[in-house]
Amino acid sequence: MQIATLHDLMLHELRDIYSAEQQLIKALPGMSKAATSTELRNALWSHLAQTEQHVSRLEQVFEILGASPRGVKCKGMEGLIAEGKGLLDEDIDAEVLDAGIIAAAQRVEHYEIAAYGTVCEFARSMDHAEVVALLGATLAEEKEADDILTGLAEGGINALAARDDQEEMGSEDDNGPAASTENMSSRASGADRPSTGSRRR
Repeated sequence: MQIATLHDLMLHELRDIYSAEQQLIKALPGMSKAATSTELRNALWSHLAQTEQHVSRLEQVFEILGASPRGVKCKGMEGLIAEGKGLLDEDIDAEVLDAGIIAAAQRVEHYEIAAYGTVCEFARSMDHAEVVALLGATLAEEKEADDILTGLAEGGINALAARDDQEEMGSEDDNGPAASTENMSSRASGADRPSTGSRRR
């Protein structure tokens, strides 16, 4: 397709987004099933339903513009999904995986927010009011989905993922190399009193 006008560019970008949404519909069920947090799983399933609605809106947009939605494959979304799937294949703690799924999902949301924001401005500059309304509704939902994921991360999922690290650090402070070195030094000097040297806390 020749891209000679802003209208041509908008159609190209819309087809790219359409491909992205279709790929996401296929990927979200796997991400949801992998999540161990009920809240995260529900949020992903909810966004799957929204994504299906986003595809429907895009089809309405193409109908208004008298164009086909086919013809472009979104390589950006393909790469983001591949990264997310790669995480599922790692040897990873379940709670850490939830934090990773949120990270992957938010990269997708930020990608889509940028894409929808761009085509909304293109449509607005060409006075496609009906198209702006449809795309704007989806843009608002993408931002809401991102906020929900942030809330889940800040509301406890990241803290759970960090718990093992904190426990490991605490164990190292009590029994790790620093404590062992101090004990060996005390025995070697025959000291009976506690060491006055500082220890990591």
